[in-house]
Amino acid sequence: MRYAGNEYGRKTSVKTYVPKDGEVTKNWHLIDAEGKVLGRVAAEAAKLLRGKHKPQYTPYLDCGDHVIIINAEKARVTGSKASTKMYYHHSGYPGGLSEVNYSEMIAKHPERAMYLAVKGMLPHNRLGRTLCTHVRVYGGADHPHVAQNPIIHSMDRK
Repeated sequence: MRYAGNEYGRKTSVKTYVPKDGEVTKNWHLIDAEGKVLGRVAAEAAKLLRGKHKPQYTPYLDCGDHVIIINAEKARVTGSKASTKMYYHHSGYPGGLSEVNYSEMIAKHPERAMYLAVKGMLPHNRLGRTLCTHVRVYGGADHPHVAQNPIIHSMDRK
């Protein structure tokens, strides 16, 4: 705990501001993934979902915004990941391990690879499971969230 002196020279504690659940305003952000690297888009979306771009960020609270990712099927991967990156799923039964590579995943479910990348960058606890419900991923350019007036988020590096 930090201490600050008062006018009498006595130590008094400095209170830290912690936002309550209803005090945080949630915005909607729109990220266009066309031509961008899959992991960089996912990292930026995870940062917005956690709320790390806000001054009232608190690690154990849901301070983040909602994120819409469009054109997920047009995101690119670097190197030879299109053929070597594997996604694994187990049914729970003996011999129930199934594997799919990135190119097959994009052909079948274009938004699932981006969703799994964002989900993997969030905390693996109940906060992360709540934050996963605030991301919406679409394979094409159309999305049904026009009424929320999403802010177009630019990912330009500085």
